[in-house]
Amino acid sequence: MSEAELIFTALAELSTRQIAESVNATGMVENADAGEKGGKIAKKARLELESKTGKSVITSENYLPPAKKQKQIKQKPGISGDEE
Repeated sequence: MSEAELIFTALAELSTRQIAESVNATGMVENADAGEKGGKIAKKARLELESKTGKSVITSENYLPPAKKQKQIKQKPGISGDEE
C-alpha cells in the first residue's frame, strides 16, 4: 500500500468517525450511512488528486510482505483427528 493510499484510507476513517459523532449515530444502519458518506469524501479527494496528477493512487503493492507458507503438522500413524 502506498503512502497516498494510507492517507486516503485515514481520511475516510476520520471523515466517517466525525460524521458518526456529529449525528450521534447508534446502531448498524446509522453507522453504515456514516461510513458511506466518509468513504465518498475520500473517494472524491482521491479522484481529484488523480485528475490533477494524471497518476493513479491505487497500487498493487501490499503494505505487509507476503505470508510465509505454513508448515503442516504430520500426524503419527494410527492417530485420527476425530477422537474425543
